[in-house]
Amino acid sequence: MAKRSPRKHVRSREIPAKIAAAGAGAQGLPVWLNRDWIFGLLLIGAVILAYLPIWQAGYIWDDDQVLTANPVIVGPLGLKEIWTTRAADICPLTLTTFWVEHALWGLAPLPYHLVNVLMHGVCAVVLWRVLRSLRVPGAWLGAALWALHPVQVESVAWIVEMKNTQSCLFFLLSILFFVRWLRAGTSGERSAGNWDYVLTLLFSAMAMASKSSTVILPVVLCLCAWWVQGRWQWRNFVKVGPIILMSVAATLVSMWTQGLQLATEANAQLARSWPDRLAMAGDAVWFYLGKLVWPHPLITVYPGWEINAGQSLSYLPLLTVTILMVVLWFKRESSLRPWFFVYAYFIVGLLPTLGLVDNYIFRYSLVFDHFQYLASMGPLALAAAGMVWAANALMPGRCWQQTGLCAGVLLLLGLVSWQRAWAYESDETLWADTLAQNPNCSIAHSNVGEALFEKGKIDEAMDEFQKAVAINPHLAKPHYNLGVALFQKGQVNEAIEEYQKDLEIYPNDALAHNNLGNALSQQGHVDAAMAEYQKALEIDPNHAEAHNDLANILAQKGQMDDAMVQYHKALEINPNFAEAHNNLAGALFLKGRLDDAIAQYKEALRLKPDYTAAQVNLAKVEAMQQQASKPK
Repeated sequence: MAKRSPRKHVRSREIPAKIAAAGAGAQGLPVWLNRDWIFGLLLIGAVILAYLPIWQAGYIWDDDQVLTANPVIVGPLGLKEIWTTRAADICPLTLTTFWVEHALWGLAPLPYHLVNVLMHGVCAVVLWRVLRSLRVPGAWLGAALWALHPVQVESVAWIVEMKNTQSCLFFLLSILFFVRWLRAGTSGERSAGNWDYVLTLLFSAMAMASKSSTVILPVVLCLCAWWVQGRWQWRNFVKVGPIILMSVAATLVSMWTQGLQLATEANAQLARSWPDRLAMAGDAVWFYLGKLVWPHPLITVYPGWEINAGQSLSYLPLLTVTILMVVLWFKRESSLRPWFFVYAYFIVGLLPTLGLVDNYIFRYSLVFDHFQYLASMGPLALAAAGMVWAANALMPGRCWQQTGLCAGVLLLLGLVSWQRAWAYESDETLWADTLAQNPNCSIAHSNVGEALFEKGKIDEAMDEFQKAVAINPHLAKPHYNLGVALFQKGQVNEAIEEYQKDLEIYPNDALAHNNLGNALSQQGHVDAAMAEYQKALEIDPNHAEAHNDLANILAQKGQMDDAMVQYHKALEINPNFAEAHNNLAGALFLKGRLDDAIAQYKEALRLKPDYTAAQVNLAKVEAMQQQASKPK
């Protein structure tokens, strides 16, 4: 039997340029519209319009932990710690971007939102170029469907999720240059594509440094090589090898940082057996695909569902996922070839988020919209190709009608995204929207309680904290919040109980240790309080409040020199800590250093002009200084 020519095999797989261009520069449109830059601007402009609500948006949920209160962003730490310590988490390059942004415009939320929206728009443009380089019909339409689909709102309207948009940009650029390199080799110009390969390596590293979920990149590149060349060539494995090593390294770092966090939290929700994980993974695949087909309702924290690994029906979703993969694999050389490519990409894109490996966010839910930011590209590109095929079949030659139909679909998606973006305006709107659709969301009740507490509505806040604890007693944060509210109400014993429950779940909660120390100190348990402060500082050496509170205990015990050391450490970490300036002034006064004490009181008042205690103390010390300076 004669062998097929590889060259012919490749050509048989190519899609005519006329079809591949569908959706961008289509036949019959005015010449001025057949410009790539016009279609690129249209993509970015559509994204900006869909996300106009972010102009009113602020910070939400864990924006404080990652950005506004992160010591590597706002100080005293910085770039060195981002790249050399566990502070890197899973996204050192994204944290570096935040660090640069903070240096440019401080903590005003609007610029951060604008950067995220623009980055999403640029991702859409690069996706269009990637799909076009893969000769996918309706490439521009596929990119637009992805850019305007409502499931992307969580990634684009939430500042912290710039991890997604930034990593996606580099992810797509690495694919784009890899495909260019492949095509240069196919055309016999491999030497001309060497720079494309170098850029592939560079952007691969940047993608994984921006977010570790992009460790799927080597598999995706192999899929692209198979798609472009019509078959897998093992020599490509050598070229993908360096990216595989990057992926392994990024995976290990991610597991290390996540493991440090998870190992300290005895959370019953994360104690899942492998049968549970596998059954849940099958459910999650169909859940995410369902949200692409019908994006309603979209919820920030979805309700959980029970998986009974002892029942065979629990594995039915996973079984269907597996059977479909096997069928498409055997049909990969038929007309189902695009379906295999898209389905394989979708599964690979979801792998890091299916719950097979524990993630800290799984405490709240096992599915999130932003988890399929990368994976959703495949099905939506296939949907666009299907729309182009259907439009050509049903309305042949009627370009304007085809364009109007596609524009109508995009307009509908854009309007739904615009409406959904309003939910991310503030913490209040976010959690109100969540509770309206998921009233048993423990973390939503806890966060609503925090907003009420900040407004001084302590009783209402306590009601929300108690609801959160009742719904899910295995979450640490609601116990901590309830402890803070009880302490504020003067119910110190009850507050201590809640702090202790928090620490049973999350032993490395530095805030809980510090607040427990304050409660014990108020009850006169000085040594026990000191132990809690020291534990807080062991966990987080940059906890300024813990240094200050420990100093207060040391001063109370008469260890004034040691107390002053702790006050100075607190101020090194946070020079704007007015209370620490006031307390240091008191220690200096007791040491007889009146001039230094006056300087510290004045600094406290500069930072906090209405600080009554500092005003009184300053007046007393100045009076004493004046009295001492009078001639006898």
